[in-house]
Amino acid sequence: MNPMLALRQYQKIGAQAQTSEASPHRLVQMLMEGGLDRIAQAKGAMERKDIPNKGVLIGKAIGIIGGLREGLDLENQADSVTELDNLYTYMMKRLAEANIKTDPKILDEVADLLRTVKDGWDAIAAPGPQF
Repeated sequence: MNPMLALRQYQKIGAQAQTSEASPHRLVQMLMEGGLDRIAQAKGAMERKDIPNKGVLIGKAIGIIGGLREGLDLENQADSVTELDNLYTYMMKRLAEANIKTDPKILDEVADLLRTVKDGWDAIAAPGPQF
């Protein structure tokens, strides 16, 4: 058996086990982590001039951010939800532009934005001070 194939299968099983046991909050964290990973991988593909893989990875990042956007409760009518929806839409457009222009700076911009959203999301679950 191909060792790389075996490793991928093992990772896939591990990811499936994590998602089946994860809370909705953790699932959103995992999506954000996956988006950041795909953006970093796409940047690496750009640096290697691996254009086909760059497109696939950026497409996956766009899909992940689209999934985050679809998970928003837009009926909530809160300004923060609308702003986050607009931010996700902006990120998806910028990723498409990064793909067209093969511009790693745009990938950095989107990664910074997503990291900021993730930091806020992570803080929601952080336990408060224990007294």
